[in-house]
Parts: sequence; C-alpha cells; structure tokens
Amino acid sequence: MRAWNEIRTAACVARLGTVSAAAQELGIHRATVNRHLDALELELGAKLFMRHRRGFTPTQLGVELLRIADATSDQFGELMRMATAGATELDGLFTVTLVDDLVPIILPYLQTFVASNPKIDMALVGSDRVLKLEYGEADVAFRVGPKPDHPDNVVVPITKFKMGFFGPSGFKLPNKLSDLPDRSVIGPDDEAPSATYFDWLHREVPKKAIGLRSNRIPILWDAVRHGYGIGFLPRHLSGGCNLTELTDAEEDWHEQVWMVTHVDMHRSSKIQAFIRAVKEGKR
Repeated sequence: MRAWNEIRTAACVARLGTVSAAAQELGIHRATVNRHLDALELELGAKLFMRHRRGFTPTQLGVELLRIADATSDQFGELMRMATAGATELDGLFTVTLVDDLVPIILPYLQTFVASNPKIDMALVGSDRVLKLEYGEADVAFRVGPKPDHPDNVVVPITKFKMGFFGPSGFKLPNKLSDLPDRSVIGPDDEAPSATYFDWLHREVPKKAIGLRSNRIPILWDAVRHGYGIGFLPRHLSGGCNLTELTDAEEDWHEQVWMVTHVDMHRSSKIQAFIRAVKEGKR
C-alpha cells in the first residue's frame, strides 16, 4: 500500500479542490501532488477524482478516502503527541548545508536551536549545491536567490539578503555612471554566480570601470570591505569598515533566503524543532 504522504496529498486535493491549493497547503511542488495522485489511483485501480477546468471533484471513492485520511490523521496526531511526551529531548547529529555567504545570517538560528537542545551535535557543511536531503546527506539546507524547485523538497522563505552598493567614505558617484573612473569598480567575472545586482552592474557600469573581477562572491565582498574599490556588499558586513552606501538600493537587489527540507523528513521531531527555533529567531 502507498505511503501516508500520498494518501494525505490526495485527501488535501479532495478537501481543497485544486492541485495548486493542495501544493501550497502542503508546501510541496505541483508536480509532486500530481505524481502522488497518479500513483495512488494506479495502485487502487480506480479513479479518486473527476478532473475538469475548475479543478478536481472527488468520486465516491475519493470522498471515502478523505473520510479515512481525516480519521487516520487524527489518530496519527495522537501518536505523535504520545511520542513527544515520551521524548522531549533531542540529541544526535543535525547537519545543515549552506553556501558560505549565508553563515553570518544563519548562525543565530543555529545558536537558538542548540540552546534549546543542548544534546544536539551541530554540523555545518559548506556547499554550492543542495545536498541529497532524501539520502540523509543533510537535515536542512539554506540557499539564496531563485526558489529551489526540486519537487520533493519543502521550501520556506526565511529572510532577505540585503545588499548595498558601497565605497570608501568620501567617494562620490558621478552623476552619470558612465563617468566612473577607470578600474574603480569591483565586479564578477563570467563564471561568477548570477545575481540581480550583478545584472544592474553590467547594465549601468562601463567595462573599463571594472578593475577587479572574481568568480567567487566572498572575494568580491572582501575587496570592497578592504577599500580596493567600489562594489556590492551585504549590509550586515559593512559595519566598522569605513564604508558608505553610494546609492539607494533597488528592491530586486535583495535576494531571498530559503530553508529547504525533504518532504519525507519535514515532519520529523528534529526538523520541526529547528523550524520553531528559526521562527523564534526571526521575531
């Protein structure tokens, strides 16, 4: 018989009437919802839904599935409460993967989590890819930029990565950016990760003004912080560096930070405790 996740997905579609609404409610991709429905109907050998333009209407079998799923959910919730009552302390290894850029933003969340769960051993894995969460390579991943779109992951927005265009105190931008001094700007090379603020730089700043390039964003930030030239820097890294923000930031420079968990592990006690710590840290 199919896993509870697929039954729960079908019940959510029966309750809400559309794949989109169910995907939003469950925090999973639309493709995952459709895959769960197709697999469940194939195994049952019968249709759970009548599909039409406005959405999904449950068949009689679909109505019965919703009734059984709701009852099972209540019973499973009782089981979870019993388990939680018997095991209030979390321990063991908890692995978080993230890009190096995010460490200053994410560390406070980790400190909140460990403070509430002192038996947890925290491991940080720096990686530019989302590790295979389904294979246990990590419990939680943090990423910045476009929303990760793996259909089996639960993706939650956490905070904004606030960027600014900085230079040494006293530096004045010319009225026209085309008049910037030669080699005064720090910018990405062709192999650097894409970012909306780099799109602005390529669009507004002449090539002759860029005097230092790198494929690694932290290198560019260090160069700005040490006064090598003007360029982009996260605002939380600009303190104590004798820098000034040279122009008003555009809204799309600020990139979204995402927390990623695998759908099968999202409801585990450790990850739910971690999510509570992150929510507490955001207050």
